[in-house]
Amino acid sequence: MTTAHLSREGVSLVLASSPSGAPSILHWGAALGDPSEDVLAGLVAAQRAGVAQSALDQPRWRGIVGENASGFTGLPGLEGLRPGRTTGAWAPRLTDWSWAVDDTAPDASARLESVDPEAGWAVMVELELTREGVLRMRTGVTNLGPGPLVLAAVRNALPVPARANELLDLSGRWCRERTPQRRPWLLGTHLREGRHGRTGHDATLVMVAGGPGFGFRHGEVWATHVAWSGDHSAYAERTPEGECLLGGGELLGPGEVVLAEAETYASPWLFGVHSTGGLDGVSERVHAWVRRAAPDVTRRRSRPVLVNTWEAAYFDHDVAHLTALADAAAEVGAERFVLDDGWFRGRRHDRGGLGDWTVDPDVWPRGLHPLVEHVHGLGLDFGLWVEPEMVSEDSELARAHPDWILRGRAALPGEWRHQQVLDLQVSAAYDHVRDALLALLDEYDVAFLKWDHNRDLVDVAHDGRPAVRGQTLAFYRLLDELRAAHPDLEIETCASGGGRIDLEVLTRTDRVWPSDTIDAVERQRIQRWTSLLVPPEMLGAHLGGPVAHTTGRTHRLAFRAATALLGHFGVEWDLTTISAAERAEVAQWVALHRRLRPVVATGRLVHGDHPDPAVQVTGVVARDGSEGWYVVALVDTVITQSPAVVVLPGLEPDRVYRLVSAAPSDHSPSVGLGATWLDGPGVDLSGRALETVGVRLPPSAPESAYVLHARALDAMDG
Repeated sequence: MTTAHLSREGVSLVLASSPSGAPSILHWGAALGDPSEDVLAGLVAAQRAGVAQSALDQPRWRGIVGENASGFTGLPGLEGLRPGRTTGAWAPRLTDWSWAVDDTAPDASARLESVDPEAGWAVMVELELTREGVLRMRTGVTNLGPGPLVLAAVRNALPVPARANELLDLSGRWCRERTPQRRPWLLGTHLREGRHGRTGHDATLVMVAGGPGFGFRHGEVWATHVAWSGDHSAYAERTPEGECLLGGGELLGPGEVVLAEAETYASPWLFGVHSTGGLDGVSERVHAWVRRAAPDVTRRRSRPVLVNTWEAAYFDHDVAHLTALADAAAEVGAERFVLDDGWFRGRRHDRGGLGDWTVDPDVWPRGLHPLVEHVHGLGLDFGLWVEPEMVSEDSELARAHPDWILRGRAALPGEWRHQQVLDLQVSAAYDHVRDALLALLDEYDVAFLKWDHNRDLVDVAHDGRPAVRGQTLAFYRLLDELRAAHPDLEIETCASGGGRIDLEVLTRTDRVWPSDTIDAVERQRIQRWTSLLVPPEMLGAHLGGPVAHTTGRTHRLAFRAATALLGHFGVEWDLTTISAAERAEVAQWVALHRRLRPVVATGRLVHGDHPDPAVQVTGVVARDGSEGWYVVALVDTVITQSPAVVVLPGLEPDRVYRLVSAAPSDHSPSVGLGATWLDGPGVDLSGRALETVGVRLPPSAPESAYVLHARALDAMDG
């Protein structure tokens, strides 16, 4: 019997060999201390069940890959086919495993390898327990031959205890991304598949299992995430034999991966996160990992406040107007000016131009130089919108190279936002896009690319096989090449809003656009659930105009600004059209965000579990516990006359904090009579009191927000 115990940051992983010799995950969850070999042996013995009637005649163990050939009846970890073979053709059986365990590095790891010579499969499973307590797992398959090996599925799965009998995942659509849904975890498989050619607006960022009623601040939970930007599956499975598993992997199309002899396929990473402190505990571990793994620029620079031109100009690229908008951006304290869609050849509307990545001389006879120079002269850096993976049928590129349009048959797929997909697996098409982007970055001092992807991949193939995997890998390679050539370049992942957000793309980009809606009510929910995975400083959050472009709702400036305050703050509004008083108020909100953004960029994100769904509590707490910033948003009318007591979590229990209202706006959400603690110099309360007793807010208007600042008395000057 072989065992291994890895432990990091309050999480333990126990591996043990089964009676057949295959390794199994015996425990993934709360730390077990420092168990001796005898204790580990006892743990293995205690988990060995007897043999049931009408079952295989040996004890049942699910191996590390869940082999059908060994009697596992759930979703198999490995599926494939070797055409023409009569034995060992599709279900490998792996019994003789080698182990390599490293518990000395900051990130503990195990590498498990086995071969089925009859089937011609070599399998390698990597497990990594990071210094943040995040578990990562992936599987590689090598074809030992003879002949090709057609892979159908390579899934990774992690076991969780049977007491985790409630599931939470996310679904959604365009402009309503990340909608949570809960259900009891019953026998069977709850399977979520994404078939969009990108992560998808309906993708579940996490699959979470826990005890009934777990929340942001309470309950033991286990969560998994598939780090892949193409088609994928995520599932929760409870078998009649007693296994409880969270898993997933890349969703392969028929014949999409055919391994030649000696060729290897590596699955995407499955991330697993355990927390005894609810969903906030999951986020804390993931955010810490992302901050370490994301591009260097994310860690070393403040998130500059930006003004984006889309809802201020759309396709009307009038140079005088855009110059005035840049002036207004500088006046309110912005630090970045982003020119959105419409700057390139033939792009006066969304029906043409994609693929022709040269500046339109009819609109910009001197190129973008006058605008870029003006923006830089104001002390702002410059950003640009691109959509490199797409092509318009009405474009010089499509007319010259119709064969570069990705398709599954002779006829083109249906248009989506009047556009098609460029086949980046065609080397000439890939080179064309890469060289066009590099030429722009070489000619202009561009600090930031807003990288869009405005359609699903529908009816697409390359060389007669499904094309999603190859297209996804080409996208990664394109990002990597641009990074190598321009290391300081920042990139936002945008896919009609939040359609491509996952941990793999987050290792290559600096910011996400969670949704194309900036309606403050919708954004309160979307940002809340997107932040399960995405650290707040990478979460694009914009102050929009009074009337939301996508919903038609009207909101006060203070509510719109407060909703964007605890993310990567930006403005999506024609600042040239607003009054001097409004511009001054915008400047106050920008200044407030710039004051607190060091905490946003490095602190812990926390959420309050409030009994009234109309009340949303979001905060960021400094790593040293010296302060916390909170936005309490009322997204609807509250159930009671005034909001029920609001708790402010995450502060150090025994430190005393002064809590004050910090919103710069004079427009208070209060509709009550008489003064409250919010109108005075604040109240002094311990962190324990703020999290367990909380504070009362006065009767308040719906669709409004309070901004509260808690500062430790021992950290105040003087």
